[in-house]
Amino acid sequence: MTNLVIPIFIGFIILYGCIKRVNVFDEFLGGAEENLKTGIEILPSLIAMITAIGMLKASGAMELIAELLSPITSLLGFPEECLPLALMRPVSGSGALAMFESILGEVSPDSFAGRTASVILGSTETTFYTLAVYYGATKIKDTRHSLVSSLSADLTGFIFSVLTVRLFFG
Repeated sequence: MTNLVIPIFIGFIILYGCIKRVNVFDEFLGGAEENLKTGIEILPSLIAMITAIGMLKASGAMELIAELLSPITSLLGFPEECLPLALMRPVSGSGALAMFESILGEVSPDSFAGRTASVILGSTETTFYTLAVYYGATKIKDTRHSLVSSLSADLTGFIFSVLTVRLFFG
C-alpha cells in the first residue's frame, strides 16, 4: 500500500487540475523552469561553500581546531571522538555523515560516544549550507543575526546531546 502513495498523490493532482480546467502539464513546465532558474541563481553560493569545505578539510584546520578545543570539551565531558563531528556538522551534512560513520567504526554504536554522535547528527543543522542556499535563493546579503543565532542553536544542540545521552543512558 505504501508503494502506491506517490502515484495516488500524482493522480489526485492531475485529476484535480482537470476538474479545475488547468493545463497541468504547462503548469508543471512553468514550475520546473522557475526552479531551474533558482538553482542557477544559488549555484555560486553552493560552489563557494563546497570550495571552503574542501579547503578546511585539506588544510588540516579541522584537526587543529579540534586539538585546541579538546581541553575545554574534555572538561565538559564531551566525547573526544565527537569533536570533529561537532565541528563539521554546521558546515557539511555529507562530511558530518562520513565522520559519523568513522566514529561508529571506531567505537560501538551503543557506546557513549556513539550515542552522542547519533544525537548530534539528528539534532543539529548544516548551518552554513542552509544559510548559503536559502539566502542565496532570496538574495539576502546580511546574515549577521541569522548566523549567530544558528550557531548558538548548534552549540546548544551539541551540549544537550551529551546531557541527553547521560540522562537516558547513564
